[in-house]
Amino acid sequence: MDLILLLLGFILCLVGIAGTFLPALPGISLSWLGILMIYLTSVVEINYTVLVITFVIAAGILILDYVIPAAASKRFGGSKAAAIGTTLGLIVGIFVPIPFGILIGAFLGAFLGELLFNKQSNTKKAFRAATGSFLGFLASSFVSFLTACVYLGIFISIFIQHFQSFF
Repeated sequence: MDLILLLLGFILCLVGIAGTFLPALPGISLSWLGILMIYLTSVVEINYTVLVITFVIAAGILILDYVIPAAASKRFGGSKAAAIGTTLGLIVGIFVPIPFGILIGAFLGAFLGELLFNKQSNTKKAFRAATGSFLGFLASSFVSFLTACVYLGIFISIFIQHFQSFF
């Protein structure tokens, strides 16, 4: 059973890294589950400190994945309508079955939100807000990717420490 949990945890960490770029997969959540799997083996003693800290970081990044693009849109001159449009576009983009749906959704959400609901906006300002949204999404994806890689490193480190016990 331990080897199954070990293999499942490793696969979850790898899929979690891929999930930081693929909108259909909750990347950082899967990476955290990978760490949890190695702690569920009978070989590794549960370290609640590591589990809680990595969980809080994962939860924070999940929230930031929606906040950063909206904040970047606002930073690039977008109004509250563009920020709300970005968040709605991200959510819609997850469910649209086209490549890069989440990227397009964030961009279009900010663009349309700014253009349609901000009376003082024009196409140039809306495009600028949408560009900020896109850059914010890329930034949040990069942070998620780095964190998922760190989680894989934690998994591998725990495995190396207990290698003899697994085999």
